[in-house]
Amino acid sequence: MTLTPKVDKTSRITVRQNRYSVPARFIGQNVRVSLRADEVWVFERQEIVVRHPRLAGRYGFRDLLDHYLEILRYMPGALENSTGLAAARESGQFTPVHAFWAAAREARGRAEGTRALIDVLLLHRHLPHEAVVAGISAVLAAGSVSPDLVAIEARKALAAAGGPPPVVITPPSPPAEDAPEDQDTGSARVISLPARRPVLPPDTRPEPSLAAYGQLLSQTPKGSA
Repeated sequence: MTLTPKVDKTSRITVRQNRYSVPARFIGQNVRVSLRADEVWVFERQEIVVRHPRLAGRYGFRDLLDHYLEILRYMPGALENSTGLAAARESGQFTPVHAFWAAAREARGRAEGTRALIDVLLLHRHLPHEAVVAGISAVLAAGSVSPDLVAIEARKALAAAGGPPPVVITPPSPPAEDAPEDQDTGSARVISLPARRPVLPPDTRPEPSLAAYGQLLSQTPKGSA
């Protein structure tokens, strides 16, 4: 069975008197929903954006914390009592980040500390859960609560586990002084400029004359009285 409900301002759709969350970017839009025997599929055109286990009763809800992160970043105070957070705690996925949230709020205050937590939670969209948890542990051990450092450490953990290596941009190092000139040192090459003379030689040219310019000024323009 296919339905086309509209996403309300709470980032939910109502299907058979039950409510299911969808990503916040769909608020105010119509989405296509396919009812399966045990799941609810939500489509953006032909692509599935979320699959929820189907609720058997009525007036229930199924929320995913990830669907609300963009909203909660502008309303950080709403995270603590949100149904998405309650669902994440119930599933056990939120447990590893409790320590980071507490440390971030202590270091940056409740609002900014919660925003730092949300930035870390957004990493789950691009990195595996285990890599993000490893990044959190490494950053907390270093005494920091920087989401950027969590991202770096998470990518390092992913690379160590056999995933794609982290992208590190470093300036090219100059070759050793005793290296041969024709040795390939990479894509960057160091070009040595000739040393500048400390004292310029005297200028022996004659001084310029302004006589020609004086003759031009002494001529009467055509058409003048």
